[in-house]
Amino acid sequence: MILADTSVWIDFFAGRQTTQVDVLKQALVARQVLIGDLILIELLQGPRHQRDVMRLERAFAGLPVELLCGSVIAPIAAANYRRLGRSGFAPRGAVDVIIATWCIQCAIPLLHNDRDFLVMERELGLATASHAQ
Repeated sequence: MILADTSVWIDFFAGRQTTQVDVLKQALVARQVLIGDLILIELLQGPRHQRDVMRLERAFAGLPVELLCGSVIAPIAAANYRRLGRSGFAPRGAVDVIIATWCIQCAIPLLHNDRDFLVMERELGLATASHAQ
């Protein structure tokens, strides 16, 4: 299983040809993709038209949705956010740190196309599916 980040879903729905989109397509065919609730929020808040929201909702209807933050993950994510700050990296937002922390804690690789996660790979040990074939 993999968790696909918002950055990859955006490329997927825009029809971009990237390595990450190729990995996502393969994982979808194999039914090996999870979606996180926070990622779902990010994706559903973007469309301007209700028909596009409905199209996205249909696209995600068959995927297992995981709760990415709760009483267990929240304090670990906060500690990771502080750790990243001490290393000299200022994350652009807490959501990405929560996503990374959930993946680390659940041993699920993250499929992404986001430079912030590259730092989390190095600093936090985030496993990634982003560069797989």
